[in-house]
Amino acid sequence: MTEQDRAVRVRFAPSPTGYLHVGGARTALFNWLFARNHGGVFVLRIEDTDKLRSTDESIGGILSSLDWLGLDWDEGPGVGGDYEPYFQTQRLPFYHAVIEQLLEKGDAYLCYCTQEELQTRRQAALASGRAPGYDRRCRDLSNEKRAVLKAEGRQPVVRFAMPLVGETVVEDLVRGEVRFANDQLDDLVIAKADGTPTYNFAVVVDDMLMRISHVIRADEHLANTPRQVRIYEALGYALPHFAHVSTILGEDGTKLSKRHGATSLGDFRDSGYLPEAMFNFLALLGWAYDDKTEIMSREEIIERFSLEKVNPSPASFSMQKLEWMNGVYIRTLPGEDLANRLFPILRQAGLEADQETVHRLAPLIQERIKVLTDAVELVDFFFTEEIDYDPELLVGKKMDAAASLEALRRVLQVLEEMIPGFDEETLETTLRRLTEELGLKAGQLFGIIRVAVTGKKVAPPLFGTLSVMGKARVLARLRQAEQALSGLVTAGDL
Repeated sequence: MTEQDRAVRVRFAPSPTGYLHVGGARTALFNWLFARNHGGVFVLRIEDTDKLRSTDESIGGILSSLDWLGLDWDEGPGVGGDYEPYFQTQRLPFYHAVIEQLLEKGDAYLCYCTQEELQTRRQAALASGRAPGYDRRCRDLSNEKRAVLKAEGRQPVVRFAMPLVGETVVEDLVRGEVRFANDQLDDLVIAKADGTPTYNFAVVVDDMLMRISHVIRADEHLANTPRQVRIYEALGYALPHFAHVSTILGEDGTKLSKRHGATSLGDFRDSGYLPEAMFNFLALLGWAYDDKTEIMSREEIIERFSLEKVNPSPASFSMQKLEWMNGVYIRTLPGEDLANRLFPILRQAGLEADQETVHRLAPLIQERIKVLTDAVELVDFFFTEEIDYDPELLVGKKMDAAASLEALRRVLQVLEEMIPGFDEETLETTLRRLTEELGLKAGQLFGIIRVAVTGKKVAPPLFGTLSVMGKARVLARLRQAEQALSGLVTAGDL
């Protein structure tokens, strides 16, 4: 069967027990791309049956992260659709109805074993070298025995009756044919004692009722698939296409986790990564158009994406590559767009940034930042009244304090006399001429000015910086530097 055999309906079904991490975001992206490539439907379903760990905060974080990445859903929370509701906790009647159907057909049964009994038998199996799975003790209970157990007040779970012999074959669009021996698959619990459905059961019912055509998910779910296949078959429903995408590894070859650094999409957003770059980068974690193309627009990725080019081997998450790619995207932004993205970053860092100044300085740093947060350290001096630095930094290369002070005073004199212009071009012409008059190298004089005005040895381009700061502030900082250098000269004479 090919990808195109059925009308495409895919779903992303996160559990709201935390924020959306890179692996989940990549899964969502592959589903979204597949739907958009085939003109299909992308469904967002919230699997919130873990009542203890599911939170509204996590739901909000997942939705905002998907929105930030630009993965709009056609059906789901806030959108609605023909197969509402899209929260599992609101779908309990559907699960209960299907459980009754399976019980009536004999494809499921009530299990009265207590947790203590299960644990004791599990330990005994391990001690004797046998597999520790459920021993199907309640599968063929007589009515009389069931009545006795029920009279004892035991609250049963519901188990699905797996075939005892043969194989279950999973046809996977990424991994090909995968076979599972049925005698290695125990009778899984499909409903807990309180009636709450388990993952392997609820996901089948939801995918079945929502007419999901393709189940694209992480390969950690591959082991669950044979059980789900058997539930589909017991219910007489056509199987969806399965595609299990690879694990994402850190650069050390181990599964990506928090110890590798940021892993949630929100962390990357707050660290100054662009959604366009993250979209492009995530698309290449396990998929490639060819062996050389890396920078692609959203439209190009949609057009080129196919499951046939998804690599079953683990993908490696490279922070260095992500930073490089983010820098590429930053450099392609129009100046106004970059400024609009920088403004909230600077404000969140505690700087009293104003939009006019940010719009003027954005082009100065565009070539120098890899992530938006890099801008904070580069431009903080624009938004502070006073700057603090070591006066020794004012001494020019291969110069002493006295010579540096003399040069700085000439800069002050020349800039004070600049009437009226203080634009970038005029500043460069004026200061380069002064460099020649003083017999200095440009790096010597400009280095003194740079530290005096910014407090840093590394800062945005000098002439643009001076122009954006304005004549009054520049002169004020040069006078402050003059005092600092005078102190060095005086101390040196003592």
